[in-house]
Amino acid sequence: MLKVSSVTKYFRGLTAVRQVSFEVPTGAIVALIGPNGAGKTTTFNLINGMLRPEEGRIELDGRDITGLRPDQVCHAGVGRTFQIAKPLAGLSVLDNVVVGGLRITNKVAEARIAAAEILEVLDLAHKRDAAAGSLTLPERKRLEVARALATGPKLLLLDEVMAGLRPNETDALVETFRHLNRSLGLTILLIEHVMRAVMALSEHVVVLNHGVLISSGTPREVVRDPQVLECYLGEEAV
Repeated sequence: MLKVSSVTKYFRGLTAVRQVSFEVPTGAIVALIGPNGAGKTTTFNLINGMLRPEEGRIELDGRDITGLRPDQVCHAGVGRTFQIAKPLAGLSVLDNVVVGGLRITNKVAEARIAAAEILEVLDLAHKRDAAAGSLTLPERKRLEVARALATGPKLLLLDEVMAGLRPNETDALVETFRHLNRSLGLTILLIEHVMRAVMALSEHVVVLNHGVLISSGTPREVVRDPQVLECYLGEEAV
């Protein structure tokens, strides 16, 4: 589904990402982990077009999407969430999702039907008419996912959607993503610090540190890697 080949990104002489390569197979759930400042979100921004790499190539389903604008990448089939959920606060929860759904159809009635179905999946149907600005943090996280899903992605990028959630809230979202992956065949690439979620969800883990890929493998392999333990997991609650 996704192939990232030797991508490099500089910011005023600082190397944020250097020669990073990895793949996300169709139908898989892959986690991208590492300490703060490792280059994870920069990598997401390169994939979805918010940034353009100095070097390297990004392919989606065999199509070169390197350097495309975010709207073009979205049309190609990539949806994403952001670390800080910023819904359209004055609109209802339903209308926030409808906005995303208008990528697929220009008929508002159709977009509203699809949005209502997505809210059911994300356990937000009871909040459909509430102002998005009134939601709690866990609800905003779910709305962020719902808005991304409304664009009809085949690859979903999740940027720390479980940060700040209680364990039971994390477990509920994990089950939601499992359902989306298994029932809809949705391919997922997630950035996550909550190792409870990483271990439960991912089939493969990619580890960055200082913009460089230092480890890649199954969750069990990665958590035993001395480099990963030294720079990251040794400081985290696993």
